Amino acid sequence: MEKRIKDGMNSLIDKLRGDQHPDGTWRYPFETGISTDCYMIILLRTLEIDDENLIKGLSERILSKQEENGAWKLFYDEQGEGNVTATIEAYYALLYSGYFHRHDARLKMARKFILAHGGMEGAHMLTKIMLALTGQYKWPAFFPIPVEMILLPPTFPIHFYSFSVFGRANLTPIMILSEKKYSLKNKKSPDLSDLYTGKNREQEDLAFDEEWRSVFSTLSDGIKCLIGLPQQLKKMAIEQAEQYMLRHTESDGTFYSYFSSTFLMIFALLSLEYPKNHPAIMKAVEGLKDMKCEIDGLPHMQYTSAAVWNTSLINTALQEAGVTPDDSMIKKANGYLLKRQHSLYGDWAINNPHDFPGGWGFSDINTFNPDVDDTTASLRSLSRMVPSHSAYRQAWERGVLWVLSMQNDDGGWPAFEKNTNSSLLKFFPIEKAEFILADPPSGDLTGRTLEFLGRYTNLPKHHPSVEKGKEWLFHHQEKDGSWYGRWGICFIYGTWAALTGLMAVGVLPTHRRVSKAVAWLEGIQNRDGGWGESCKSDSKNKYVPLGASTLTHTAWAVDALISACDQPTKAIKAGVEYLLKNLERDDWTTNYPKGQGMAGDFYIHYHSYRYIFPLLALGSYLKKF
Repeated sequence: MEKRIKDGMNSLIDKLRGDQHPDGTWRYPFETGISTDCYMIILLRTLEIDDENLIKGLSERILSKQEENGAWKLFYDEQGEGNVTATIEAYYALLYSGYFHRHDARLKMARKFILAHGGMEGAHMLTKIMLALTGQYKWPAFFPIPVEMILLPPTFPIHFYSFSVFGRANLTPIMILSEKKYSLKNKKSPDLSDLYTGKNREQEDLAFDEEWRSVFSTLSDGIKCLIGLPQQLKKMAIEQAEQYMLRHTESDGTFYSYFSSTFLMIFALLSLEYPKNHPAIMKAVEGLKDMKCEIDGLPHMQYTSAAVWNTSLINTALQEAGVTPDDSMIKKANGYLLKRQHSLYGDWAINNPHDFPGGWGFSDINTFNPDVDDTTASLRSLSRMVPSHSAYRQAWERGVLWVLSMQNDDGGWPAFEKNTNSSLLKFFPIEKAEFILADPPSGDLTGRTLEFLGRYTNLPKHHPSVEKGKEWLFHHQEKDGSWYGRWGICFIYGTWAALTGLMAVGVLPTHRRVSKAVAWLEGIQNRDGGWGESCKSDSKNKYVPLGASTLTHTAWAVDALISACDQPTKAIKAGVEYLLKNLERDDWTTNYPKGQGMAGDFYIHYHSYRYIFPLLALGSYLKKF
């Protein structure tokens, strides 16, 4: 088996070597379904920017993803016949493209599906907002957060910086747009009125539940205590929201380097009477266009780029597999990562005011919004350069200190901002509020951070940060022995991260929580030796088997078991055998999303994962056994 493992690893290393860009990065697509493709068509047509090649290409890609029944799905085994929100977005974009007519058989099937599944009223809240601001939906009361909230001081029980950075990035333009009740149509705007069922539309203005009434009352009382006349306060709040957006645009013009927030910012600026050709708007549009990648010969608008994430993970896996730090591939990647360390203060400093910048962000566009996971991933990649290079040593020290400073008071690690998980946020009547508004600590982030601290630093195993992190993981283990993974799919991901983290900081394999996690992983192994988990796990908040094995899920499970077992068990051997037999596999399981951004609505297919994690798992097997 050893020779087969080495041959398999060498094939993965050769593949990665061939895919590296001249600047040292790996730029595999960050694929997020069709939503961004749809929104790009709608944006370009609304602004009357006739980029026909892009619009045609995006339309072709959208159409290529349609199911036989006329609907669109978010993932292969999505429950039911399709996803009504995705189908509404696709129908709208294809009509607005101008290359398809509503009497086209494919669009007629889509319309039939939409009407059979609740019509326009069944769309996700954020899609309804897009429909409202492009004149297809009446601005309803589903977004009741007053723009004046941005004026509340941080001492108030709930305020603007109680939201996660992702929440602020998307809510800031929405608060402006909702206040203005802004919409923009033109002569090419299609008429979507035939998508209404008329059944639930009036109910959107009904009163909200008692918990939100209480929170809203607190907000209103706080706003009333602000000094100034109501109209002056509203004007001041809108101006502050406008400046917040402009101050948080990156050099490419995008707002926080996210597609959704940039899309919304463009319309917010239009509502503030910016002309369509204003430099801020034109630059934002070009920034979005620069997010385009190509998949199977067709354009796809990425939600953001994943250059730092891909490069740090790949470069670490290569070094763990035995590629030396002086290899040109490794040196180029580490040189790139060194340049991408942040030196600017971002909003993270509001809840963490005593530390200096030192983190890394997800994309190479990102210069002030670092996150814990990208920082530990980048530091792993750079670790072997630290002893002999002063520049790397300085970067290392800044990065490690930043990671330690970001630990929440409860002992867990969040993604972007410290202690941004107020219990009041769950009462906001915003669909998927727990994903949009909060930045809670999670099993995957806490586990991966402990794995980094235990394996790559000289931090004592009983350091207070390590002890608090261990206790957080122990406290948040599920009854069945698994951990929930916030940023991956899902319980296999969280369990891999937590288990490898606990083992790295000295928890014994005989510990009852470790044994329970090992038993859970062994209990869900498929007959073919692999593992596979459905995206439905996140919405159901429990493990849901995929019914098939995937390379990535199998690699996570195998790596976790290797970390916790002294000998190669039957489950580990079967998992390694699955990986070796399927490294060249190319079907729906290799294209299945392994990452998530919002349960039930936003899933990510990382094209790099099928190479990274099998290489990591196979390397771990050879090293240990």
